[in-house]
Amino acid sequence: MKGLRSASPALLWLLPFVVVFTAFQLAPLAWVAVSAFRVDEGWGLGHFHEIAASPFFRQAIGRSLEISLVSSLLGLAIAALTCHSLAHTQGPLRRWMVAFTNMTSNFAGVPLAFAFIILMGANGVLTLALQRLGIIEDFNLYSKAGLIIIYTWFQIPLGVLLLFPALAGLRTEWQEAASLLGAGRLAYWRHIGLPVLWPALLGTLTILIANAMGAYATVYALVNTSYNLMTVRIANLVSGDLFLQPNLASALALILVLLLAMVTLIQQWLLRRSYHVAER
Repeated sequence: MKGLRSASPALLWLLPFVVVFTAFQLAPLAWVAVSAFRVDEGWGLGHFHEIAASPFFRQAIGRSLEISLVSSLLGLAIAALTCHSLAHTQGPLRRWMVAFTNMTSNFAGVPLAFAFIILMGANGVLTLALQRLGIIEDFNLYSKAGLIIIYTWFQIPLGVLLLFPALAGLRTEWQEAASLLGAGRLAYWRHIGLPVLWPALLGTLTILIANAMGAYATVYALVNTSYNLMTVRIANLVSGDLFLQPNLASALALILVLLLAMVTLIQQWLLRRSYHVAER
């Protein structure tokens, strides 16, 4: 009883968070899950059958997965190299770079799309400069390559913020000890550095994939509905078509949630497997 009394004030402080989380996270997710199975005849899997049978929806799912995976891997690689450099940098430059990363992590949506149109659009400053130098002949920002560049751009700051504490935690003494034992740089990263960073790398990759899969404002401001992605299709089914299909949009949104849950489960399985291998 005494323990419950001492814990009750802390539980009361958590009550506003529980209310907000339930209202803005759990309740909409429950509504989407229920609406996904609501069809004209009552309840069923009709919307999922329609999505599975439609090449248009299958293309949206495939393109979303492709762009998310490619941009997340590129963003993770660039962020890891950036964090490795920052971990070995001291003084004002390191503080400025961290502050710049914090600022650019919020630079997304319509402003980001507008900035890329000015820089890399058909008549963008960078596009025209590279064409005059003969580096590129034709570049289409509104294609898959352009979307991957934009997605990678807003993945890098988030990846740096998530990876920097892990890379900064690598001690120089570990590399010095490995060097004294005859291990080279590659051997150090293979047997010490990467095993230590493995959970952080997988966790960051999962968050980056979720961040890319759920992106909407940037791609909509850039290509509107001309490029087929899951988030664009969901929004179009809710507010863009002449005949709205919110239940079909809920089914597509539920598939998006299941894909993200599958990615998270794969990450957790890989982490458990790496822990078992390390214990052996």
